[in-house]
Amino acid sequence: MPLWVTIPDAEAFDERTNQFLQIKGRRIQVEHSLKSIALWESKWHKPYISKDKKTKEEVLDYVRCMTLTKDVDPILYYYIPETELNNIANYIEDPMTATTFGEDKLTGPRNKIITSEILYYDMIALQIPWECEKWHLNRLITLIRVCSEKNKPDKKMSKSDIMRRNRALNAARRKKLNTKG
Repeated sequence: MPLWVTIPDAEAFDERTNQFLQIKGRRIQVEHSLKSIALWESKWHKPYISKDKKTKEEVLDYVRCMTLTKDVDPILYYYIPETELNNIANYIEDPMTATTFGEDKLTGPRNKIITSEILYYDMIALQIPWECEKWHLNRLITLIRVCSEKNKPDKKMSKSDIMRRNRALNAARRKKLNTKG
């Protein structure tokens, strides 16, 4: 689900020509997706999904990579209001799904580096259709996790777990049938 961002008209000073410029505002549509991340990573040569803080330039360039609207003047991104940047940040963090997991992990250990190629690999390995690369990234990652969980072999129970389960089942049967053994 894309997000609409409104950039108002602005005035800027061009130091090369010593003139003020009128910058025409615009409403643009952006989408946080695997496709956007792949575009950003191809320029910056580092993983987008990381704990490292991004510079203002990297953030604005990611908004550019997210943009679905055609023919947007590159200078316009420098005039996105802080409130709109906050809306974009909230949109990026939105899980876009009702699915939850018991622990707070992406697709493995916290120190694992996740790049667009890793996510594309997961899509291929799990036979997720290509059109999902345009989904909101958090929703795609959730789908990858769900598919991975569903494809795991059943966990083998330990002897103590089997005995605990059997004791609970026997106790429930004794209670239901009002017997002692």
